[in-house]
Amino acid sequence: MILPRVVIVGGGFGGLSAASALRSALVSVTLIDKRNYHLFRPMLYQVATGLLSADEISSPLRSIFSGQKNIQILFDDVTGINSGQRVVHLSRGDVPYDYLIVATGIQYNYFGHDEWRQFASGLESLDDADIIRGKILRAFERAEEMASIEGAEAEEIRRQLTFVLVGGGTVGVEMASTLAEMSRIELIRDFRHIDPASARILLYEGGPRILPAYPEPLSIIAQRHLESLGVQVFTNTRVMSVDSDGVLVGGQKVPAGTVLWGAGVIASPAGQWLRAETDDSGKIKVEPDLSVRDHPEVFAIGDTAHLVAPVRNIVGIKSRTPMLMPGVAQPAIQEGRYVADVIRRRLTGRAQPKSFWYWDKGELAIVGRAYAVADLRLAQFAGFPAWLVWAGVHIYFLIGFANRLFVSLQWSLAFLTKRRRVRILPEERASAKNLIDPEA
Repeated sequence: MILPRVVIVGGGFGGLSAASALRSALVSVTLIDKRNYHLFRPMLYQVATGLLSADEISSPLRSIFSGQKNIQILFDDVTGINSGQRVVHLSRGDVPYDYLIVATGIQYNYFGHDEWRQFASGLESLDDADIIRGKILRAFERAEEMASIEGAEAEEIRRQLTFVLVGGGTVGVEMASTLAEMSRIELIRDFRHIDPASARILLYEGGPRILPAYPEPLSIIAQRHLESLGVQVFTNTRVMSVDSDGVLVGGQKVPAGTVLWGAGVIASPAGQWLRAETDDSGKIKVEPDLSVRDHPEVFAIGDTAHLVAPVRNIVGIKSRTPMLMPGVAQPAIQEGRYVADVIRRRLTGRAQPKSFWYWDKGELAIVGRAYAVADLRLAQFAGFPAWLVWAGVHIYFLIGFANRLFVSLQWSLAFLTKRRRVRILPEERASAKNLIDPEA
């Protein structure tokens, strides 16, 4: 018996949710991803700053689906899609499909200046987290060396200990608060010739406020808390250029040893592959059932899809105004399950489900040690109670009991000891060193 072929491109929240929901369906599922792991991206910054290790927020895809008999997993780069022939092109071959789910996610947008990428790292993968952690820790080590044996000028050491974060969204805010607490709490006793607390953390946001997706009162609270940690926040301020010496802001050079990027995102090239209508960020405009226009057998979900859908709040009350789906985990998870249901109903001849609607459980952002902001739509609050909600939600969505246990232990130890466990630096390769210091 030849089973219908469902191909899922992307092993993120959406792809994982769709594949799991097809577990008992009479289909053959092929999951394609360029990496062999599912990554819990909301906690990736904690790997980049040394609080958690990579294996605590990721899990091998083969391990996740080891008990699902109707799925095969391929690790390869997708180079294109031929929707006419219903074939996904990979770098090493082609994969035919009867149904296609595109969940290829996003990447950071350097606004036409990809040359900035080598100076301003974005946080997209475990490799990026390792690179950023190395940059942060080496900045302090290099400053200690400059102060102890090179007799460097104070301005040079100040530049080395200046960290610029471009973009005041969730990632920028979380990184800024964590860097501030690292330098002022966790590294304070570790150096003899520099004062880690003197590190400058500069956060630049092009819009009028940080955390623009949150209600304005929460944005104001978050900014005040960041400033209480020593972070300098600049709103309505665009970074015009990035190089090895720092950033150019408003025509003025800001020397910095480390620049981290989180200023915006664009979708994957999936819209180009399918020749579909997209929005300004490259997301595919989809139908109410998440299918691609003129291709009812192709679905786009998660950050790949541009969808305005009805919304119900956390207690199930329907909003009067449809909502553009945000680029967070919950819409992707719900969309993956929905599309799997659509496919199963089509295959069994059952009536199609009603148009997708989003169960909006709110948004959470951490803004420091045991401090967060929470927008649950029905209630907005900040501080330790919000952090407890944030911690509970993130622990719940981690893959596997062991990961949940280890992360809980690491958070507890870090809170009690004010130390970070992942502080070991790998030996720096020449090529990587040149990327960090082009004059080396």
